[in-house]
Amino acid sequence: MLSKLFSPIQIGPMTSKNRLLMSAMSINFGVDENCCVTDQLIEYFVERAKGGVGMMLVGGGGVHPGGQELPDLPQMYRDDCIPALKEMVQRVKPYDTLFGVQLMHGGRQSYLPQKVAPSALPAPAVVKGEVRALTIDEIKALVSCFGDSARRCQAAGFDFIEIHGAHGYLINQFMAPNSNIRTDEYGGSFENRTRFLFDIIADIQAKTGKDFPIGIRINGNDYIENGWGLDEAVRLAPLLETAGIVYLHVSGGVYGSTELTIPSMYTPHGCFVHLAEAVKRQVSIPVITVGRIKYPDHADQIIQEGKADMVAMGRSFLADPYYPEKARKGEFSRIRPCVGCCLGCIHAVLAKEPGSCVVNPDVGREYKLKQEALPDQSLKILIVGAGPAGMAAARQFAVQGHQVLVCEKKQNTGGVLFLASTAPGREELNDILVFFKQELDRLNVEIRYDTALSLALIHDINPDKIILATGSLPDMPVIKGLFQTKMDLVTNVDVISGNAQVGHRVIVLGGGMTGLITADFLADQGKQVVVLNRKKRFAEEMSSNDRYYLRERLKKGDVSLHKNVSIKGFIDDGVVFKAQGEEMTLTGFDSVVISEKQRPIREAKKLEGKTHVPFYLIGDAKSPRHLMYCISEAEEIARAL
Repeated sequence: MLSKLFSPIQIGPMTSKNRLLMSAMSINFGVDENCCVTDQLIEYFVERAKGGVGMMLVGGGGVHPGGQELPDLPQMYRDDCIPALKEMVQRVKPYDTLFGVQLMHGGRQSYLPQKVAPSALPAPAVVKGEVRALTIDEIKALVSCFGDSARRCQAAGFDFIEIHGAHGYLINQFMAPNSNIRTDEYGGSFENRTRFLFDIIADIQAKTGKDFPIGIRINGNDYIENGWGLDEAVRLAPLLETAGIVYLHVSGGVYGSTELTIPSMYTPHGCFVHLAEAVKRQVSIPVITVGRIKYPDHADQIIQEGKADMVAMGRSFLADPYYPEKARKGEFSRIRPCVGCCLGCIHAVLAKEPGSCVVNPDVGREYKLKQEALPDQSLKILIVGAGPAGMAAARQFAVQGHQVLVCEKKQNTGGVLFLASTAPGREELNDILVFFKQELDRLNVEIRYDTALSLALIHDINPDKIILATGSLPDMPVIKGLFQTKMDLVTNVDVISGNAQVGHRVIVLGGGMTGLITADFLADQGKQVVVLNRKKRFAEEMSSNDRYYLRERLKKGDVSLHKNVSIKGFIDDGVVFKAQGEEMTLTGFDSVVISEKQRPIREAKKLEGKTHVPFYLIGDAKSPRHLMYCISEAEEIARAL
């Protein structure tokens, strides 16, 4: 029973119908050439308002063209942006969701080549480019830009605004000692470093009136040397309340911090809750917490225990816009779960690509799908393979009214993704498999286990279409001495499935995602591991956020990493290779684990020529890649056919 999460809450003059806020996300789509919002962004928000969230925020609302975080974010710095914003507000209004805009200036973390900041100090990570210190006149002009942008939001009909004072953007740069070394009225003391923020608040209030609600997102901790810390956050909080702020949204991290602003699956749930809890003790206004809060009962517990008044979620509402309504009804198993991979969301947008979601291919396509009609006739679909691609396709076909049967030659669902979910810290990958399996049960889709595709099965079922989602297997490379070595030769699948045991000293061939995960799996068992990566970079297919935490784990184990390796040959108990211009010989090893390429499993396709039924390949059976392609191809083929 969620006793608190769906109770109303007063926030200044506003009442939110529940305690859920969809936090601002720089989604990097849905604007035209002038950065005015389009139907793509409007429908993205309408879909989430329909889903029942109490409050939600437009992310990346730029107050000045010189401070845009990313190229395709909505701008608030010109009056001609107001009509499109007004239309968006009107489209959201029927759904009783409080709708706001997060106003921000990226400062030294802007994507632009010429950046401004409190001091001429570059960002510690992610972004590059020249940084110039702002003059006093420029600071005052930017204060006015925040106020003018808030006025435009008010004119467009938004219920509130949120000032972005966190995550290493311009306001946070003024507040943090490591990014502000000014010696004038905007630097040095706590009062001076926070002056820019209070000037902004005053300017907004002067232009919108004191009754227009202003919230603020602040960091409880920058998690970086000489950064903004919790002691200063709790000192700031009551001052913000006195200044008229109606809520405090407490987060953490900056570019280059040891704890990432958008943490991956390796991070504990509720990783920033303690920061909000500390701030909440200092104020009487609502405090919102954030940070890997994914499950409804966990969110409810945080509020019940008085650690925060509301819970903000971002990625969970990308994964499932209808999360709130499903949670309110107690339909937890129907919530499509975020798996914390960070790939479609933050990784994509930092690469200046449109944001998306690995488990929900509909993100950004809501405007195209809103008038999608169900097919005129029901087809009989046979799906071969019950991995993520097969189950996703089966679900989508069933949702569209088709008759679906899944055959799986093994005794369980999940394929290699299930194996990946058994690796340390990656258990949440199984959440999406559980979701698909429960959905197939709900939709009465039969899975026949221990059943390979055969002509007899095809004749018995007589399907209209056959979808091959048969997955992939590790591919054995041809390298001198590999098949003559006296070391045990196994694959990553053998190791993680428990079908093969390895000795204490292990060589892992492959430095991609599976190679590093395998190395971590072995190191967690106390093995000594050497990773040989023949590519220039490690785990390029992972998001940078997810990879960061995995690399940090590897540092704690007995793992040596070598990249851009040229292998001369394997010997009886080791390997000879060249890396960074130096030839090395490693000896005394017990096992070699192959974890480089995957090859598609397509044997079943040979049956296509013996039947009239057309075959279609999806997922790894089409081409081994990451999970995003598996699910998107699966759902797309169900719509296309």
